[in-house]
Amino acid sequence: MSTFNERTVIITGAAMGLGLAAAQELASKGANLALVDFNADALEEAKASLLISYPAVKLITVVADVSDEAAVQNYVEQTIQAFEKIDGFYNNAGIEGSQTALTEYDLDLFKKVIDINLLSVQYGLRHVVPLMKKQGYGRIVNVASVAGIRGLPNLAAYVATKHAVAGLTKVAAIEYGKDGVITNAIAPGYILTPMVEAVFRHINPEDPKVPEVASAQNNPLKRIGLPKEVAKVVAFLLSEECSYVNGQVIAIDGGQSNEY
Repeated sequence: MSTFNERTVIITGAAMGLGLAAAQELASKGANLALVDFNADALEEAKASLLISYPAVKLITVVADVSDEAAVQNYVEQTIQAFEKIDGFYNNAGIEGSQTALTEYDLDLFKKVIDINLLSVQYGLRHVVPLMKKQGYGRIVNVASVAGIRGLPNLAAYVATKHAVAGLTKVAAIEYGKDGVITNAIAPGYILTPMVEAVFRHINPEDPKVPEVASAQNNPLKRIGLPKEVAKVVAFLLSEECSYVNGQVIAIDGGQSNEY
């Protein structure tokens, strides 16, 4: 069983969904955590829940807009001040944008999705990788999506940014693998997070369970994934045991992306 004793991991988008699930998984394995999110209230709730479940966990919280490079540099610096090193980085924060046809997509919102989903990942890599390179060790997991390995209608900005995250991951893996810094990405499908629940509400505001059940029937496993299932993959990719998996974009979708 992998352990994270004395290992420090930064998680962006840590207040809920995939970020919080990863924080719970890593806390159970003894990691020191730097939890980063834009939503201060939700971040405090996440911190409180983690301390109840894992009272021995060492953690800090940093409220930050990850689309602002200065804010990214600040959360990196605060992590170093608290724990003196960064062993793992879960580059997770992101937004969906809107469900709109490509030619009708609001350009200001398109740029916002780029800022949060893509530039934030680059800023994180820009400020974390040199520290890991100096240590001679690091594990990075960027969050793409199945939208980063295939097209989805009415999600042009999301699909474009997630494809770009997959590309950044491959470049980082090639450039810094020799320095002991291993970089991979995950590509979750429909996972029961607040973001996906919002998608189901958008499809059927009166009964979001209807599209949820329909989506499950389209999956080879006939169900929607759970955040904790993604967290277990993330924990492996952030661990010392992940020593020869590098530059991969790993689908976590029950096999659905293989069908079309």
